[in-house]
Order: sequence, then C-alpha cells, then structure tokens
Amino acid sequence: MQLLTPRLILRSWMASDKLPFAEMSEDADVMEYLRPLATRDASDAWVDFQISHQSSHGFCLWAVESRASGIFMGAVGLLCVGFVAHFAPAVEVGWRLARPFWGQGFAVEAARASLQFGFEQIRLNEVVAHASIRNVRSRRVMARLGMSHDSADDFDHPRIAETDSLKRQVLCRLTRAAWAAQCS
Repeated sequence: MQLLTPRLILRSWMASDKLPFAEMSEDADVMEYLRPLATRDASDAWVDFQISHQSSHGFCLWAVESRASGIFMGAVGLLCVGFVAHFAPAVEVGWRLARPFWGQGFAVEAARASLQFGFEQIRLNEVVAHASIRNVRSRRVMARLGMSHDSADDFDHPRIAETDSLKRQVLCRLTRAAWAAQCS
C-alpha cells in the first residue's frame, strides 16, 4: 500500500519504523493531546495494531516518510472508530507527526491524500476527525481540510478518564459530496 503526494509517501508499516515511531511518541509536545504510549511495548503494539487494521480493512494510519530524504515523519491515514459514540460506526482521518515536521503543511497534505483514498477508492460517504477541544493545531488542520464542525457533535471520549483534560473532544465531519465540491 502506498499513496504519493508531492512531498510525502504514505505507506504500509515496516519493522524499521518502530524505533522512530517510539522516539516520536516519547516527545511530550507530540503527545500533549494524545493518549500516552508509556512504554516501547505500547508503542510497538500501536504499530502492530495499524498493520492489523490495514490487513482487515485496507487502510490504517499509514507510516509517512519524506519523498526527498526517506526520513520517517509520523503517521497519517484512516481508521475505523474503535469506541462507542453517537457518530459511530465511522471512519476517521487522523495524524501525528514528529515535531520537526510541524507547521509546514505536511499533516494537511497527507490527510488530503488519505481523504482522497477514502472517498474515491473505498467510496466512503463520510469521514470524521476528532481531537481534544484544547488541540488548536489539529482543529486548524480539520478546518484546512474543509471539515465542518457543529458543537452539538462534540463528545466526551469514552476511553479517557473523567478527570483528564483531554476528555472533551470536538468532532468534525466531511462528506463525499463536500469533498467532491472542494475538488471541482
């Protein structure tokens, strides 16, 4: 599996990706708004889950690398929502990039390729995205992707503790029709 953008390759995971992913997951800034991967085993299990999800569904949060250098940059792609929520079942678009790659449009570029795959290849009717209500950077990515937000859709994440500041999540949506209108 491989998706190409002008600057990026979104591809299936390789064993050699586990170390740079684990290193990225140790960065407090990268993980500020994400559920922690506290150990190397947890980080490796996250990658193994993506590999399994790809095998079962034909998509996952793919490994992202630079086309120019081949450097591992993070993970971006599509994932079946794996918890009970008012909007599930659903497929979400998600991203997590190593800090050196922030602020350069890589998340938007990779997410657009993922959305194109989702809408044009597997013919999804809608894709969602969610993030902590405090995660301004991810909310900007969602807006740049043309996703719509209705505060009535915001929710408390069932896998996050009641006392955790990440509990409250914004939900954004993008329909295939809205995607097609953006692309025309």
